[in-house]
Amino acid sequence: MTDNLTKEQRSRTMSRIRSKWTSQEKKIHNYLKSNKIKHKMHPKINGKPDIFLSNTKTAVFLHGCFWHKCPKCYKKPKTNKKYWVAKIENNVKRDQKNSKSLKKLGFNVIHIWEHSVKDKFESVLKRILKYGQN
Repeated sequence: MTDNLTKEQRSRTMSRIRSKWTSQEKKIHNYLKSNKIKHKMHPKINGKPDIFLSNTKTAVFLHGCFWHKCPKCYKKPKTNKKYWVAKIENNVKRDQKNSKSLKKLGFNVIHIWEHSVKDKFESVLKRILKYGQN
């Protein structure tokens, strides 16, 4: 199957996909900040988690369903399969490696899927707060 967008349209579309400060990250950040829960967004620590709760050494990763191969909603790409499948598999391997290294260093690690923030925000907050408060 060929791409239904021109090369320029595809490039413009892909350039608008952000890796930081996604809508899910903003939503969780705003909640944590309004409830005075000490956290840092995009800290420069091993594994590069999206959120870090320093009081409890908790790293939170917010995974996009496509980019990190969500077991619930991932669909294989229809175009440029060779590139995208390899890229996504590498993302999954990197996620596993990062989690393992952070756990070895004594961190709590939480993985949250993009659809969970959209569909079950309250349960996502409970998971984070379980580790986020002393």
